[in-house]
Amino acid sequence: MNLPLFIARHIYHDDDDRRKVSRPAIRIATAGVAIGLAVMIVSVCVVLGFKHTIRDKVIGFGSHIIVGDYMALQHEAPYPICMDDSMMQLLGHIDGVKHVQRYALKQGILKTDQDFLGVTLKGVGPEFDSTFIASNMVEGELPSFSDKKSSNKIVISKIIADKLQVRAGDRIFAYFMGDNNVRTRRLTISGVYRTDLKHFDENTCFADLYTVVKLNGWQPDQASGAEITIRDYHLLDKVDLAMNDAVDRKEDPYGATYSSLTIQDAYPQIFAWLDLLDLDVWIILALMVAVAGFTMISGLLIIIIERTSMIGTLKAMGAKNKTIRHTFLWFAVFIIAKGMAIGNLLGLGICLIQRLTGVVKLDAETYYVDVVPIEISIPAIVLINIGTLLISVIVLIAPSYLISHIQPAKSMKYE
Repeated sequence: MNLPLFIARHIYHDDDDRRKVSRPAIRIATAGVAIGLAVMIVSVCVVLGFKHTIRDKVIGFGSHIIVGDYMALQHEAPYPICMDDSMMQLLGHIDGVKHVQRYALKQGILKTDQDFLGVTLKGVGPEFDSTFIASNMVEGELPSFSDKKSSNKIVISKIIADKLQVRAGDRIFAYFMGDNNVRTRRLTISGVYRTDLKHFDENTCFADLYTVVKLNGWQPDQASGAEITIRDYHLLDKVDLAMNDAVDRKEDPYGATYSSLTIQDAYPQIFAWLDLLDLDVWIILALMVAVAGFTMISGLLIIIIERTSMIGTLKAMGAKNKTIRHTFLWFAVFIIAKGMAIGNLLGLGICLIQRLTGVVKLDAETYYVDVVPIEISIPAIVLINIGTLLISVIVLIAPSYLISHIQPAKSMKYE
């Protein structure tokens, strides 16, 4: 039989009314562990949800990797690159690639009778993965984008629609500069989307690839580039290296040079900002573990002092300091375990309520989302629990050595 565990269990379930000091100490220690663990779980779930939501939105606009003309990618200049069937097949067969789609860009002006606005027209073809935009549509519908003919339909953002005071179904004039002349198109607004990514929503519109290529005066097999979606975000660097080996620095039939760019390199400010959130999480974790550790140390010291007579009796009966220390460490484990159980219920409960109801709102213009996003990661929660238990027990080892300074002769008279 494990004697320290047996004694610790007896002490933990002792309802002696004379223990008026240790009971509040135990409750405070339990509450410290519960609140600390709940805060850690909520913080990690919120940060994971926030990072992945924003990351997925940026990738929804620009995919994981962009292949285009070297000068265009480096200087954001409107240089075309050949994206014929053979190049599309080459990119699609690279290990780790999930989807490849062409795109073309053209700067223009949308005008109504009351106002006008500069926009970027993004042309996409029939292979366009519309999942992201379709999930963010607030009005109208997505048209069938073509690379063979123009439907004269356009999809604009909610910000653009509000500024120009238009809605789905309205017709609007678009003006494009090129070759010392102005080209005019009358387009029908097929749908309105909203992603809350102000950087994109303020100027990005979607149209047929055919329309944008014609406006640029390019050949049918030319485009601004190709957007590549990979199967696993964590393989981004690996796939990018394979992409470089396949196309980097190679020339197309028109003399343009292929190059590639990851989404992290294309928008470094956004991803640097998201990486800073990891530091915030580590600070919160450290503070909450410190709070839980200090409350446990205080509680353990109070319990040891209150149980001085019992410690003296155990020593007089031949118990070693090690045995008694292990007894009180087991006692601390019971307190920590109860606090962790409450903390898990509290933390996961808050996360589930927010995920199901979205009760906590955010300013979309500042945070890019209108509700606090939650991502419940079981591995992360398990690691938090294991880390909390181990650290809480480890910090109690040093205070437990107070037992070795208690003398049986004096302690048995202690009250």
